[in-house]
Amino acid sequence: MTEDELAVKRGRTVCGAPLELEPPEVRHISTALHVGRIQNSRFKIPDQRSLCAAEDLGNSRAKEAPGAATPAKGRWMFIPAALLLLGVMTIGAWAAQGTGSVPVRIPPKRSSQIGNGLGGVNTSLPRDPYIPWNRWWWTSMFDAGLKWARIGQYEDTSDITGWDWIEQKRGEFNCLPELDDYVDSLVDNGVKVQLQLLYGNPMYTSPAGRLPDAITPTPASVHNPDRNLYSVFWPPKTPDQIAAFIRYTRWMVNHFRGRIHYYALWNEEDGSYWNPDPNPEEFGRLLGAFVKAVRETDPDAKLVYGGQATLSADFARAALDACQCASSLDVFAYHTYPGGYSENTPPESVDYGAFGPLTPKALREAVRNYPGIRSDIVFWDDEFNAMPDLPRGNDETVQAKYVPRLMLYNWANGVASWIWELINDTSSSEGDNFGIIHGMMFKPADFTPRRVYADLQNLDALFSDTARDTSIEISSPDFASIQADSRAPVLAYGFRSPKGKAAVGFWLAAHSWPHNNYVPKYVTLVLKNTGIENPVLASVHSGEIKPLEWKAGTRDTLERVPLLDSVQAVVDASYFDWPVLPESPNSLMVKVAGESAKLTWEANGGDATAIAVERRAGDQGHWERIAKLPAAAKEYQDNHLPGGEDASYRVRALNDAGESAYSNIVRVKR
Repeated sequence: MTEDELAVKRGRTVCGAPLELEPPEVRHISTALHVGRIQNSRFKIPDQRSLCAAEDLGNSRAKEAPGAATPAKGRWMFIPAALLLLGVMTIGAWAAQGTGSVPVRIPPKRSSQIGNGLGGVNTSLPRDPYIPWNRWWWTSMFDAGLKWARIGQYEDTSDITGWDWIEQKRGEFNCLPELDDYVDSLVDNGVKVQLQLLYGNPMYTSPAGRLPDAITPTPASVHNPDRNLYSVFWPPKTPDQIAAFIRYTRWMVNHFRGRIHYYALWNEEDGSYWNPDPNPEEFGRLLGAFVKAVRETDPDAKLVYGGQATLSADFARAALDACQCASSLDVFAYHTYPGGYSENTPPESVDYGAFGPLTPKALREAVRNYPGIRSDIVFWDDEFNAMPDLPRGNDETVQAKYVPRLMLYNWANGVASWIWELINDTSSSEGDNFGIIHGMMFKPADFTPRRVYADLQNLDALFSDTARDTSIEISSPDFASIQADSRAPVLAYGFRSPKGKAAVGFWLAAHSWPHNNYVPKYVTLVLKNTGIENPVLASVHSGEIKPLEWKAGTRDTLERVPLLDSVQAVVDASYFDWPVLPESPNSLMVKVAGESAKLTWEANGGDATAIAVERRAGDQGHWERIAKLPAAAKEYQDNHLPGGEDASYRVRALNDAGESAYSNIVRVKR
């Protein structure tokens, strides 16, 4: 098999016009809509052909929608009874094999239990009043098993790590004390950090004839494009401006040395974050100086070619030509938003039509072939999402299917993926449209997870730390007809865990439609070289684990396996062998009265047996466990505050399997 996978080896027809066969190295049936682009990669404008195709597809799906008089509706009524009968029969046979206890739902893995995750999440750092640290959202990434956090942006401008925050007076570099707490929280809870160093600083980079000696950081409401005189999107271009940016770079890398290991320059430099217009030569010159400075300050640091908004190989080549630093880059990052703000688009179509002739696959190939680039260059898709709320065609169930599909598709092709984003500051231009956790809308749903959150947790638990195993052979006599009928490819990949256990992920890469409007198809699966003895089927979307049974006389054939438009995995019953740690407590708060500090917090799930309270004297240093409380405890009074010193507190839950992630940190000023 090639980098892509199982597909119908014949032509197809779309809207009445025949489509030529794709080349053998692609082997897809493509259903993607072509979309026009503007400079900001999060916005894409559909052209007239796309709108026509969307209407045709929508009309065809409408005929199958609930309430329509179609044979599909009648068939659907009999599926629950058939599934129940099949399940009872299979459970009996499975129990007779003596497989022992198997969970009925996918048990979660926490970030601390994962070495190599499928990717992670973009996140703003906590900021009052819209994303305060003492509300449930921050610890959600640890409980979901997200292994990576990409920080540096606060919505569409700079976070408190940005140049305009760190150097607010000319020549003086400082960070807010809580910045260290936020980074320490990520690191101590098992998350790897990618830090973007960005954007401009009006004291140096403004095109104005008079430059200030002090500035106020950019507010969260600022959105690109922004060409006002003192915008942070004016980049360093002259030698003096570049030298000033490099001083900021060296200060940041030195400050976080040992805690942060991955550094990226800018964000979407080929879009409207680079004033007045994207310029690969300008970016490349800054990149060359940036790479040199990071390497000299921390020789162990990793360098990231920061997230390119478009998939333009020409821009990448020109930037690499100018930087003369290709051999020093460890990671090349790009962004994909299939469908953008406008269309329901199958996420896998990033490689066959979502962006016209531009594809991540072609960009990766161009970078690999660039002279001097490392042979082991790593690729990241470090911004993507599927909008849960579109004018037509999407809802949270669609997002919950599309996000894991793209993440596993990328993972199978050696690419880690970052979702944009964990939570929105709803005072910004993006409202509550992107977060996997709902932002503050002053509604009951505030700080609650979207549907996609559970799917991500299930995906991370199943596939984190796995590697693609191309020796696993996956086939079906039913794939060809299903692909021809649905005009969408069946994608199937074999993976292997560090313990050698196989996981076969598969799904129909079709359009998903709101309200779970999908009728399952049933296939025979032939799986060779898996080593699976007692197969079970785990659903990323529902979280359920159901027993399967090899066809009589075989150890490689499964019959009547449901094929869904969401990711499922066939694994062995023994696959779920990790301990289940408790969920982290959250919403830690402190009140001080005299020499006492009263802590309160909220507990969550995960069968905790105790709560541990930890204290640190001073701004940084050693944490000391000062109390172990019953699991039901939600408060603690510390009557022994360190004399004359500031103190910090955090709590975590315990059970027989281990310890949860830590809560947020609270500080007591003395």
